[in-house]
Amino acid sequence: MNDIKTLGALKASGYKTKSIREEIKSNLISKIQKNEPVFSGLWGYEETVIPQLKKALIAGHHINLLGLRGQAKTRIARNMVELLDEYMPVVAGSEINDDPLLPLSKFARDLIAEKGDDTPIAWVHRSERFFEKLATPDVNVADLIGDIDPIKAATLKVPYSDERVLHYGMIPRANRSIFVINELPDLQARIQVALFNILQEGDIQIRGFQLRLPLDIQFVFTANPEDYTNRGSIVTPLKDRIGSQIFTHYPETIGLARTITEQEARISPEIKNLVHVPNIARDLIERVSFEARKSEFVDAKSGVSARLSITAMENLMAAAELRLIESGAEKTEVRLIDFLAIIPSITGKIELVYEGEQEGADEVARKLIDEAVVAEFEETFPRIQRLEKDGVPTPYSKIIEWFDQNAFLELSNELTDENYRKALDKITPLGKLVDQFRPNLTDSDRYLCMEIVLWTLAINEKLDRTASSQAFKFEPNFLSKHFYGDN
Repeated sequence: MNDIKTLGALKASGYKTKSIREEIKSNLISKIQKNEPVFSGLWGYEETVIPQLKKALIAGHHINLLGLRGQAKTRIARNMVELLDEYMPVVAGSEINDDPLLPLSKFARDLIAEKGDDTPIAWVHRSERFFEKLATPDVNVADLIGDIDPIKAATLKVPYSDERVLHYGMIPRANRSIFVINELPDLQARIQVALFNILQEGDIQIRGFQLRLPLDIQFVFTANPEDYTNRGSIVTPLKDRIGSQIFTHYPETIGLARTITEQEARISPEIKNLVHVPNIARDLIERVSFEARKSEFVDAKSGVSARLSITAMENLMAAAELRLIESGAEKTEVRLIDFLAIIPSITGKIELVYEGEQEGADEVARKLIDEAVVAEFEETFPRIQRLEKDGVPTPYSKIIEWFDQNAFLELSNELTDENYRKALDKITPLGKLVDQFRPNLTDSDRYLCMEIVLWTLAINEKLDRTASSQAFKFEPNFLSKHFYGDN
């Protein structure tokens, strides 16, 4: 149909006007009936957010997506573009996407009155029907609604009382489109008030011009919970005009979180072929975010974005790639020392409470990595007891005895994969322990798991661990033996 060029041909084709909400509803119903995915790339929302979204769109509601940062609110809004018709007819040259059968602007009305069925028609692709504005304190009414344009008045030689001098803002230009306002509470209250009539009655006022413009817009707002930010709030009358408020959330399982990270992390196929990431390492990345969300040092109200895991994965791969570049090796696999590279990803993504500020951002990041390692360890291995009875062996006694006899083990970043594995293989009881409690692991997961055991023993003060950017060194912990007895 998008080859139609005139109003007369559009009428002859049988085209019927429908609102954007009717358009979204009919396309949504069609996708559901055909068992086609409605919102792609959204994981963990299948039983929570997506059903609510479907109901809100069928009801024809404006939507407010309320949730902490990094919960895919903007992705949800952008996904809605796929529910629009592929092409939409407009009066050619219209600033506000005038429907040829239901023109709003003076420009479109005058053009149709002059040319009738010969009025030129243009077609707008659905990708051009998405408008997005980040709410910032400097946004004003002129940006969103419009203002008088003195240059137009001078060019057209008309007085300011003439409607043709108006310059439409972003919202009128988004007529028959999806308009998203991100971080709505950051919009000043007086600007929020300017949205009242647009949402409910459809009329706008610009510098004394009372225009009856029944704009046809699907509004989507995003916001953080109001108790999170002191920057502002959504004024009550505006809330009242938003049909559905839908809460988003973080992924509830490690598996879902991994899927999101793997989808979003920007890692080239070439690097994926050169750097192998064990499954356990992928789980550890996600556990860091999970531990941060419940940490006493992190402000829970601010949230911990999914971007922490995404950027952490990118830094993890970069650390392994750097080892390849410096060593000249052909391939490598991720090790625990590479996790030191994710510290900048953590410190830039968390808001600390007072206790966290006292610890320092770097130290909190290291603690979160430690907690993630311990959480992974305790999934399958027996818990390490701080206090043990003299002479009573534990599953870890022989590993600790090995260090008593061999002094230390150093795992340098410069080791080739072969030498890295040989170094861990020297600790025979360590390999036996991993094989006992985590059989059937791949080789790369097995060696990373061996590191995790050593790391957890050090966290529990059964071994001493020193770390630099280039190596981990594990040694006997004589202080532990003094206080807790020699196993």
